[in-house]
Formats: sequence, structure tokens, C-alpha cells
Amino acid sequence: MANPRAFISFDFDNNSGEKMYFSGQSVNSRTPFSIEDWSSKTALAQSTWQQIIEDKMKKCNMMIVLVGKNMSTATGVNKEIQMAIKNNVPFFGVYVDGADSSSTLPVGLARNRTISWTWEGIASAISQMMKEGKNL
Repeated sequence: MANPRAFISFDFDNNSGEKMYFSGQSVNSRTPFSIEDWSSKTALAQSTWQQIIEDKMKKCNMMIVLVGKNMSTATGVNKEIQMAIKNNVPFFGVYVDGADSSSTLPVGLARNRTISWTWEGIASAISQMMKEGKNL
């Protein structure tokens, strides 16, 4: 069976570096998932961005939300969470960039579904998402 595909949601303005680091580390971890880098590389009209992102998300088994310290300003992340809910794509959060359990979470992401960045914890969360969710 192929590894499950994960859509990565992150604050483009504040956590692009953490997203690149997370994606790079995942290749060398023993965590059973593959990341599809479907981030928009250019500015798009809002309706175009929403349709493209939603179409890409539908092709994934789950979404991983990288939760940084500036989530209150990450409107794109909030929209991606709503798309995941609408399309029954399970998701969880991973704290990055010094964020922790006292940091603001994006709307729709539960505190008990947001974990510290350890590959063991991420593997466990992925296993849980696959039990709950969308198997393509």
C-alpha cells in the first residue's frame, strides 16, 4: 500500500521556512506519509486559489496544519481547515516556530488534535487520521 498523502497547511507569510524544513525532514523520517507540495507559487485571485486548493486537498488522505505563533493572522489556514471539514479530510496540527499549547490556534483546529513536533507523535497522529478518515 502506498503511503498516505498529506496536504500541508501553513501560514505562508510567517512559516514558509518551517514548512520547507518539515517537508525535508519528513523524507528522512520513518513516518509513513508523503507530502504533496501544492502550495501556490504565485498570487492568485481568491476564487481561483480556493478552487485550486480544494481540488488538491480532495486528492489527499489528510491535512497537517503547521501551527506557528501568528495563527490569528493566517486567514488562508482558516479557509483550508473549513475546506477540509467540508470535504471530510481529517486533520491535525503540529506546533512549529516556538508555538505551544498556549498559542492561538486557527479556527476549527482543536487543541487536543495539536501536537509537538516529534516524528513518533506525528506517526501516531497519521495512524489515527487513517483510521478516522478518507482512504483514497
